[in-house]
Amino acid sequence: MTEAKTSALTAAFQRATDRRTNLVDQLSGDGLGRLTPQRAEVLRALAGREDFVSAQLLHAGLLTTGSRVGLSTVYRTLTALAAVGRADVVRDTNGERLFRYRPGTDHRHYLICRQCGLSRAVDSTNVEAWADHIAATSGFADVHHTVELTGICTTCQAAARTAD
Repeated sequence: MTEAKTSALTAAFQRATDRRTNLVDQLSGDGLGRLTPQRAEVLRALAGREDFVSAQLLHAGLLTTGSRVGLSTVYRTLTALAAVGRADVVRDTNGERLFRYRPGTDHRHYLICRQCGLSRAVDSTNVEAWADHIAATSGFADVHHTVELTGICTTCQAAARTAD
């Protein structure tokens, strides 16, 4: 990992550590189970990020801050957060799961750049109405859905034109 990348990771995780919101108290009743100090550390690190992140990259960032949280704890915590609706999950082009903290319980969909990973929440009113309609007319209960939109952002498009 380059020094610049390490510095950027360290800065991002320091911002997460410095956050003053008490996420542990906020999530204590959300079905996450016991919020150990290690799980709380993972939660704060995820909440301090603005973008989607893999478990491995989140773990690497934690290590740069001196954390001793294990990679398996990171995976289990992220999976638990997703299960209770407090993390959004998408897959990158290689199929790896990427996570982003969801501050509320509202379900969101994102448009993600396949080159740089930039993500933008999108209006998904029509998708949600369609999913609700399918659930109501099919007789199925507890219906969940996943919609992933990917493309190339304007910055990456401009960079590609410049490179040509």
